Amino acid sequence: MTASVLRFRPRHLFSACTGAGPRWLLAAALCCATTLVQAAGFAFIQVPADKDGPALRGAVWSPCSTPPGRIDLAPLVLQGTRDCPLAGQGLPLIVVSHGAGGSALGHHDTAAALADAGYVVAAINHPGDNFQDASRQGHLSAFATRPVDMKRLTDYMLGAWPQHAQLDAGKVGFFGFSRGGYTGLVAAGAVPDWTLRPDLCPPLSTRPLCGEVRRNEIPATPAPDPRIKAAVIVDPLSVFDAKGLGQVGVPVQLWASALGGDGVTPQSVETVRHGLHRPPEWHVAANGGHYAFLAPCSPALAEVAADICRDAAGFDRAAFHQVFNAQVVGFLQRHIPVGNTAGKAP
Repeated sequence: MTASVLRFRPRHLFSACTGAGPRWLLAAALCCATTLVQAAGFAFIQVPADKDGPALRGAVWSPCSTPPGRIDLAPLVLQGTRDCPLAGQGLPLIVVSHGAGGSALGHHDTAAALADAGYVVAAINHPGDNFQDASRQGHLSAFATRPVDMKRLTDYMLGAWPQHAQLDAGKVGFFGFSRGGYTGLVAAGAVPDWTLRPDLCPPLSTRPLCGEVRRNEIPATPAPDPRIKAAVIVDPLSVFDAKGLGQVGVPVQLWASALGGDGVTPQSVETVRHGLHRPPEWHVAANGGHYAFLAPCSPALAEVAADICRDAAGFDRAAFHQVFNAQVVGFLQRHIPVGNTAGKAP
C-alpha cells in the first residue's frame, strides 16, 4: 500500500477552467482547457439509446500525433486537436464518471494527460444527474443507473465506436469522482448500504432519496463489470462498509480531500480505505476541499461558480493537478500498461 499526503505552497494560478459540479450550467459557457499544452485528440460522442437507457452524450480524448491547437466550441474553448485520427493499436480504455450535477468535461485536464500517455478516455453526462438535467439527482434511481450508464459507454467504445478496433478490450480502467467514485466502486463489485450514512438524511430531510431510504425503496444494485482491471476512485460518496466492499478485487487508487464537501467526509473515505480487502494506493490532498479534484478554474469561472472554484487559503489547485494527474497516469501505467499489441475483438 502506498500512501501520500500532498501539500502545496501558494503561487500564481494558471488560467484554466473546469466543467463539473453543482450549477455547472453557468460554468459550461466559460469552460476552457488548462494553459499547459496537451496533445490530446478530442471528439464528441453519443451512445445510442437502448433497452437499458436513453442516449448518452459525452466526449473522447485520444492519443494524437498532431500538435494541439485552439478548439473553439462557441463558447467553449479547449486546447487539442478536434477529431484527430487515433494514433496507435491495442490502446487501453479509461471510462470517466462525473460527480453530482457534473459533465463529461469536468476532468478534462486529467483526461488529456491520460490521452497524452497513450490512453483513450471516454466520459458521458449521466442522464438525470448532470449540469443540464438534474431531474433524478435527488433520487436513488440515479445511483442505480450510473453503473449501467458506464457499462453502456464501455460497450459502445469497444463495439460501435468507429475506432474500436484500435482498442484492447482486455485493458479497461475506471476514473470516478464523488458520485462517480461511488459508481466506480459499484462497477468493481461493491454493494451499497444506504443505512450506513444517517448524516446524509437527517430526520427532517425532505430529499426524495431520504424518503426512499426510510421506506426501504432501495433499487437493486447493478451487476459489476468484470472488464474493469483497475480503478481511480476520487473522494467518493460512500455508503459502503467492509462487507459491501468485499467483492472489490481490482487495484484501486483512492483519493481523499482533507476538508471534504458535498456529502463526502474524510471519515467516510477512510471507511472505504480500510474496508477494501486489497489495500488501495492511498492519497490525501492536504488542505484540499472536495472540488479541488475538478480542473482548475479561470477568474471568470470563479466569479459565476465560486462554490466549485473556491479553495482553502494556501491551496494551489493548478499545482495540485500537475501532481494529481501524474499520479493517476502512473497508477494506470502500472496496472493497465500501454502497449502495442493488436487490439482484441470485444
